[in-house]
Amino acid sequence: MLDTDLGRRILERVMRIPIFDKLGLRVESLSPGECVVFAPHDPEFDGIFESFHGGMLMTVADSIACFAMMTLTGPDERVATTDMNIRFLAPCLTDVRARARVIKLGRTLCPVQVDLYDMDDRHVAVAQVNYIRFSS
Repeated sequence: MLDTDLGRRILERVMRIPIFDKLGLRVESLSPGECVVFAPHDPEFDGIFESFHGGMLMTVADSIACFAMMTLTGPDERVATTDMNIRFLAPCLTDVRARARVIKLGRTLCPVQVDLYDMDDRHVAVAQVNYIRFSS
C-alpha cells in the first residue's frame, strides 16, 4: 500500500504536467512501483484509421511509466526518459487503461513495463520506457 501523503504529493505533481490535462488522463491507482491510468479516446487525436493514434498511446505509456517510478523515488527527483519502445498489438478504438510496473529501480537507470488495454480488456500495446535518475 502506498503512503497516503506520498500518493497525494505524486497526484499534485502529476496534475501540474500540461499533457496530463490535455489528454484527460485520470490516475486510477498508485501502489509501490505501479500505476494504473485511464485515458479517454478523443477523435481529435486519431490516426489515419480512426483509432487511438499510436503516438498518443506512446505519450500515455511514457507518462504513466514516470508516475509508477515516482511511487518509489518521490515526486521531486529529477528524471528523464532515455529511450522507449512500443509494440502495437491491435487497433485501439475505445478509451485506454494503462498499467505500469517498475522493472528495476536502479541507481542510474530505471526500466518500466507498460501494458495498454482497450475497454474490452483487449491488450492493444506493450511498451518499455527507460528513465535516467539525475540524483540518487
